[in-house]
Amino acid sequence: MFYEPSKNDHGLPYNPFKSCVVPRPIGWISTISRDGIVNLAPFSQSNILGWDPPYVMFSAQNRVNGNRNDSVNNAEYTGEFVYNMATYALRDAVVESSMIEDPAIDELATTGLTPAECRLVKPPRVKESPISLECKHHQTIVLANNKPELFNSVVIGRVVGVHINDDFIDKSGKLDILKMRPLARMGYLDYTSVTDVFELRPKNISEDMIRGMAGGSASTSTKP
Repeated sequence: MFYEPSKNDHGLPYNPFKSCVVPRPIGWISTISRDGIVNLAPFSQSNILGWDPPYVMFSAQNRVNGNRNDSVNNAEYTGEFVYNMATYALRDAVVESSMIEDPAIDELATTGLTPAECRLVKPPRVKESPISLECKHHQTIVLANNKPELFNSVVIGRVVGVHINDDFIDKSGKLDILKMRPLARMGYLDYTSVTDVFELRPKNISEDMIRGMAGGSASTSTKP
């Protein structure tokens, strides 16, 4: 089949687009409002953008009343946010936090999660999350919507601090992704989590390139 998104002429009972780019990591974003209230919300339109320095992003559509998402407002106003990893073990809290829209409610407290102090930014991280990235707001890009009253705010943050729970680092020094079971968004009301990991090694490239691709430092050896 083929369809044009502008015409929405796919002929299916549900729009398939969100199932065409999957799985999408869920950025569980914690911020603080100008009134000092903690906000925690999941975003399935999120990912990393570069690594040296590292950047992450999340994207949020404004509400039908014209107001922008609280996480967007908070990140811009304070200049800071925390990108927490959503996991299968925390799935119920992730969904619950997504349903709270009142900016006066502390989602971290309401969902029974534990706030943990960050080192370089003021918003708390989620203690139960295995990974939390402290971020400084870098830029917000506004993407127009087909409906004039709607738009998407793409918030980009520079990662200035990384928290990793030591319990999720294996004996080889790598992160134990299977133990973490990161939660990811599919289309419709579907989610998934990482339950299988496999390695693919390109052929005919040097060990230095392999190490670079894997995140290791290139060898400094001068031996032939």
